[in-house]
Amino acid sequence: MEFLKIKEEKIDNRTLLGLILLAYIFSIAIRMIWVYQFSGMDSFSWNNQIMINTNDGYYFASAVKSLFETGAYDNNPMIPKAIDVYPAMIYITYFFAKILPFSLDTVILYAPAFVSSLIVIPIILLMRLFNYPILGFFSALIASITWSYYNRTMVGYYDSDMFALILPFFILFPLIGFIVKKDIKYIIASSIIILIYPLFYPQGMSVIYPLFIMFIIYTLIFNKEDIIFYQAISILAISMLKISIPIQFILILATIYLFNNNKIDKKQILILTGFLIFIFLISANALGLILSKISWYTVTGGEDHGLKFFLVGQTIREAGKIPFETLANRISGSELLLILSSIGYILLTIRHKKMILALPLFGIGLFAYIGGLRFTVYAVPIAGISLVYLFYVATKTINDIKLRYGAISILVIMALYPNIKHIIGYRVPTVFNKTEVEVLDRLKSISNPKDYTLTWWDYGYPMWYYSNTNTLIDGGKHHHDNFLISEILTTTSQLEAARLSRISVEEYIDNNYTTVANSLFNNGKKNQINVNNYLEELKFGDIKLPKKSRDIYLFLPYRMMNIFPTVAIFSNRDLDTGKEKKRLLFYKSSNFSNKDGIINLGRGMQFNSKDNTIRFGNGQSTKIKYFITTQLMKDGKTALNTKLINKKSQISLIYMKSYGSIVVVNDAMLSSTYIRMFVLENYDKNLFELVISNPYAKVYKLKI
Repeated sequence: MEFLKIKEEKIDNRTLLGLILLAYIFSIAIRMIWVYQFSGMDSFSWNNQIMINTNDGYYFASAVKSLFETGAYDNNPMIPKAIDVYPAMIYITYFFAKILPFSLDTVILYAPAFVSSLIVIPIILLMRLFNYPILGFFSALIASITWSYYNRTMVGYYDSDMFALILPFFILFPLIGFIVKKDIKYIIASSIIILIYPLFYPQGMSVIYPLFIMFIIYTLIFNKEDIIFYQAISILAISMLKISIPIQFILILATIYLFNNNKIDKKQILILTGFLIFIFLISANALGLILSKISWYTVTGGEDHGLKFFLVGQTIREAGKIPFETLANRISGSELLLILSSIGYILLTIRHKKMILALPLFGIGLFAYIGGLRFTVYAVPIAGISLVYLFYVATKTINDIKLRYGAISILVIMALYPNIKHIIGYRVPTVFNKTEVEVLDRLKSISNPKDYTLTWWDYGYPMWYYSNTNTLIDGGKHHHDNFLISEILTTTSQLEAARLSRISVEEYIDNNYTTVANSLFNNGKKNQINVNNYLEELKFGDIKLPKKSRDIYLFLPYRMMNIFPTVAIFSNRDLDTGKEKKRLLFYKSSNFSNKDGIINLGRGMQFNSKDNTIRFGNGQSTKIKYFITTQLMKDGKTALNTKLINKKSQISLIYMKSYGSIVVVNDAMLSSTYIRMFVLENYDKNLFELVISNPYAKVYKLKI
């Protein structure tokens, strides 16, 4: 392997700092492309600032906002949990929003860029351990903006990801630094970061545990006779115990004192190490946590006991198997670059066996092939390092150092190109547009912070942030209660929708914010009820509703049309058998074309306006039942023109003229709460009151 031995790079600390600063500025500057693209677009701004582009960001932002606005979120049970689970992220944001002359909206917008770009530090320092700091600089340029890492850390992507993705590499660098230098200070540094990591992202320990296990394996293979490695394992094990941080810190100090003052001999150190590993495995349930994460992202069915609710994981794009091309693009920028990166990692590990410690992170990224998009990001920095190392090995025959680095620079630019091209084209919009936020701001003015707004979970967190009202489901609490909201939105009975809305909210509050569907249906218990009979009773029975304790609103946005078929899946399910209850048809087309009266709707679907026949992609055709035209009037109301074509048909077509959209539905979808109340503005005035209406959303207030 003589060809792998490359000349060491020697630079002083001042130059090293300059490289880090330059890479950091580059990473931030590239992220400003999105800001440049969206600047001046009024529809994406609120309070003179561009809004964020991730739903989950409003979860954390609402928690920060609660620290500024006393009492605004006292009735939201999820806010204290957010602060308790992510204290570091929330209080750091609060600190900077407090001391900087910027609004909270501005801080959460730009925080991801400034925090995530810190990834360049461990990358450059890691490569410096092998005396390749310039290679580290090149690696940092690539890794900091590679497709997947950029997507989850761009400006506006205010999420725990910005900490979750950089801290493992601030842990990996000192771990490898310890192996290189055999200085326990590196292990102390790793341990401290491990201690605070759960304060930023508690779920991330499932990523750290494999690193620790790999460190143990490395020790047993390459350094089993070196007692300092067992000392290191002991300290690391303590830092991962499921006990309070102050106690962990005291135990670490005590252990270091014992080691430094020779209070215990080699045999006792080995016994202590084994004991701490055992306690770690029991305390942290490391293997169980890792396996549970794998299971969640690979499970494909429903539930095995109790009522058979539809599992939300199967509707999340991040949690599905992805093509190799997508995997490669997200980790490296292209299939070729991922293959080259993999070769580079193998060569780098052969030359520096210490890099085997990075295998769990690289492996987690490759696991995305079956586990879903979100995992790819962990492999990005390792892929960037490995790719640049391969470039260095490939140019070894160039003797002139300037020419060699010139060649490497060209190769790095070529590797940067597909990723920068992706960034320029990745014009992800803000979560809501200005008009939608105006609706929520209006709702805030007419509601009380104790009130509830029922809507799909995608809109839960923004609902908190802009309206200060509470929700039944949200981006983190989308479980069995998805069934209830789906039923409310898709039922053909507005009486059932109104009753179920009141019952669900009051049940949620009375049962200390537990999962409503479980308590309402006695899920998994001996007295589990027949849900189908219960829902029929809500439609037609004479039932007594719980006492009203607060107002309830329905938020029906136009954007829900894009996911309405998915929303319907959750309630179109017999919970006793797990089977589909009825066939649903909902298809929306906004890119249709009209040629001689034949309207092509996409997916092989055509509507013949001459004989009012719709033809599907499978070749079947039928007359439509209704041809409905809707148009928004200047007073904000919806004008309807309904033409009965064939009362025996079950397929209708809705032409939403003001939106330039055509919707094809069957009777079940046409009569659903969402279609009747948002699209047709046809609602029972004894049950609901339309309190806010604009083209992008309607808000109804429950009267019962």
